[in-house]
Amino acid sequence: MAAIASKIDVRRANERFATRAGWLDSYHSFSFGHHYDPANTHHGLLLVSNDDVIKPYTGFDTHPHRDMEIVTWVLDGELEHKDTLGNRGLIYPGLAQRMSAGRGIYHSEKNNTSPRDVHLVQMWVLPDRESIDPGYEQLDVNAELDRGGLVPIASGRGHAAIALAQRGAVLWGGRLKPGEAVTVPDAEYAHVFVARGGALLEGAGPLATGDAVRLTTAGSPRLVADAAKGAEVLIWEMSVQRS
Repeated sequence: MAAIASKIDVRRANERFATRAGWLDSYHSFSFGHHYDPANTHHGLLLVSNDDVIKPYTGFDTHPHRDMEIVTWVLDGELEHKDTLGNRGLIYPGLAQRMSAGRGIYHSEKNNTSPRDVHLVQMWVLPDRESIDPGYEQLDVNAELDRGGLVPIASGRGHAAIALAQRGAVLWGGRLKPGEAVTVPDAEYAHVFVARGGALLEGAGPLATGDAVRLTTAGSPRLVADAAKGAEVLIWEMSVQRS
């Protein structure tokens, strides 16, 4: 089997697909909905990374999903989740949430609790197997984030995090203080997203809010948070199983 070529691919915030629906401003890192580019459908196991702002007392009505691991990370405000498994709750900053769509689930996501916008990042990765039992899990990781460094948010590898039905994927998060440095995990595929603030990534240069970097067998580059603003980052570490 041929080795995968090393690559660092910087994607700027203003290069993303955009959906503006009055109640929703959404920026898509990959093809999504009617936005389609055959050269931009995924990176590793990551198929969706949507940066959404939902206006007060609006949101996504009940709709179906199937065969996808869906992780929601709220940056500001509260998002109300309801699904056909009977799960209901509020997702707030620092509360990791995963929904396994499996053989089929319906859910809604609404900004119903305050007159403020809710800002979130929603990410989808492929599961190991199709038609698993649908499921839901959440975990507050604020205390871990406050200690600094990278924290496992969602993992298929047994970390103290919400569990993914995908052994090849781990989502790391960090609320990095100004000047704080971390190392991106050495992985076949990695995806670095700057959710807020700014950072300097070795081999990629300076990154601003909304910028992303797609790394392929790129080693363990150093990431340093902006000296004035710090950074909140979401980093996927992924390996793709091959038969």
